[in-house]
Amino acid sequence: MPRSVFVNLAVADLDRAVRFFTAVGFTFNPEFASDDATCMIVDERIFVMLLTEEKFATFTPKPLCDARTHSEVLVCLQLERREDVDAMVQRALEAGGRTYGEPQDHGFLYGHGFEDPDGHIWELIHMQPES
Repeated sequence: MPRSVFVNLAVADLDRAVRFFTAVGFTFNPEFASDDATCMIVDERIFVMLLTEEKFATFTPKPLCDARTHSEVLVCLQLERREDVDAMVQRALEAGGRTYGEPQDHGFLYGHGFEDPDGHIWELIHMQPES
């Protein structure tokens, strides 16, 4: 049975988050948008729900953490080409994100990443197909 993945992330400013991720290259499903949430499309069956901190808090009995100072989750996306990794990081930087380290080239795996304006870490990887 096909399954979908929905990652839920708390954001301080929903409009800022939508502007940032639009600049990075993502699109959104308007059917799942409101004043306090929106659905970012990552792939055909992978979505990220961006929820205001107030809305996110209604889904958990635990206190929210500040992702700029504490790690809560690492989102890792596999991209088709090494150039795609670099291009997405560059778009994130131009849109106001920041990097947290240097690109890593391990031969079979190339990776780099960025932090969004709320501090969530997005790792991007390209894995070489086996020869």
